[in-house]
Amino acid sequence: MQSIPDAALVSESGSTLAAPQAKPGDLLDYVSSSRLPTPWAVFQIHVFVERSNQKEHVLLTLGDVADGEPVLARVHSECLTGDALFSLRCDCGPQLQLALERIATAGRGALMYLRQEGRGIGLVNKIRAYNLQDQGADTVEANEKLGFPADMRRYDICKDMLSHVGIQKLRLMTNNPRKVKTLQEIGIDVVERVPHQIEGNPFNASYLNTKRLRLGHWLETDE
Repeated sequence: MQSIPDAALVSESGSTLAAPQAKPGDLLDYVSSSRLPTPWAVFQIHVFVERSNQKEHVLLTLGDVADGEPVLARVHSECLTGDALFSLRCDCGPQLQLALERIATAGRGALMYLRQEGRGIGLVNKIRAYNLQDQGADTVEANEKLGFPADMRRYDICKDMLSHVGIQKLRLMTNNPRKVKTLQEIGIDVVERVPHQIEGNPFNASYLNTKRLRLGHWLETDE
């Protein structure tokens, strides 16, 4: 079991890395559920619509997740380029697949798929940020040059998703200290942090190093 240190979550400009969080409860409308066969398991997919902006968010579950025992889970933010187009610039696609594989192996778990592309700046601005990275900026500098914070993602809607299916405690697959801290602050019981690092490649080595050094992610290096 991994301990969850009280990490200092400070941005590059010295300000706290925290997007505004709304009070959980009634943030989402539940729409429907269905079976979702995947290469790893047959999940249940549950779709929700966010009331404030009509964004659609998805929860995948496997097995009995409402028995009160901690559930192996991941909160995954949408990454079209990595999840669907197999981009090697980030680690998002492999992390998504690894999470589904781990849940399938455990026979029980949950994955929240949140529609907040590019750490919250959207797809168009994400590609603009990629262009700045092509010119030498790192992923944090690129966001800031476009006028955005390093990380604009929010996690308050997770509590509504988990409550809907009766999940009470999480064994959270993540390397991100801010994600752990934010979920705990809104009342989600994260009882264990499960490391979720994938092997890097020549195209994302700098990106992963930036996440470690500038965003405080718990990532091991080969150094």
